[in-house]
Amino acid sequence: MMVSALIEREQASALPIRSGVFIAVVGPSGAGKDTLIAHAKAALADEPQVEFVRRVITRPCDGATEDHDTLTDGEFVEAQTDGAFALAWEAHGLRYGLPASIDGAIENGHVAVANVSRGALPALRQRYANVAVVEVTADPEILAARLAGRGRESRGEILARLARTITCDTTGPNAIALDNSGPKDIAGDRLVAIIRKAVAFADISGTV
Repeated sequence: MMVSALIEREQASALPIRSGVFIAVVGPSGAGKDTLIAHAKAALADEPQVEFVRRVITRPCDGATEDHDTLTDGEFVEAQTDGAFALAWEAHGLRYGLPASIDGAIENGHVAVANVSRGALPALRQRYANVAVVEVTADPEILAARLAGRGRESRGEILARLARTITCDTTGPNAIALDNSGPKDIAGDRLVAIIRKAVAFADISGTV
C-alpha cells in the first residue's frame, strides 16, 4: 500500500476531530460576514483560544471588504495536492481553502472562526465534531447596495446572485441566524457573544 493511502486512512480514522469548536459564518454575498468577523477579531484580540482563520482564495484581495491569501488556480491545486488545506471547495467560479493547521487548533480545544460557503457545511460536519453555524442575513435591498458598492459585478450579475438559491441545511441545534441589516456593532457584538459561548463549551469539552 502506498504511503499516501496509509496517511489518508489514518486521517479518516481520526475523524471527526473533537475538543474544540469550528464556527462557520455563512450567508449571501453582501450580508457583511467579513465585516462582522473583523469586529469580533478586534474584540477578542486578547483571547488566544480563538483563532480567526485566514482563507486562501483564487482571487486577488481587494484590501477593503475581505482579508485572505491569494493563489492562482495552478498554485491552489498544487497546494491542495500537498495537503495544505483542511478543507477546500469551489464557489462562484473560485477555489477556497482553509489551512490544515485548523485541525491541530480544534484538537487542542481552540475555537476556529471562518467565513465559509454553505455548500461546504457537510464536509465541515464530517471533519469536526463540534460545528456551530452562524448564518448572517440582511434585507435584500441592503444586500444589493453592498454588492454594488464593491464594484465587482454588473447589475445583472448582482441580481442573478441574489436570486440564486443554495439548498443546504443550515438549521439544527447549533445553527444561529444573525440579522446584519442594522448597525454592524449590534450584529458584531452578538457574534462575539456566540464565540465566547463556544470557548466556554470547548473548555468543558476538554475536561471530559
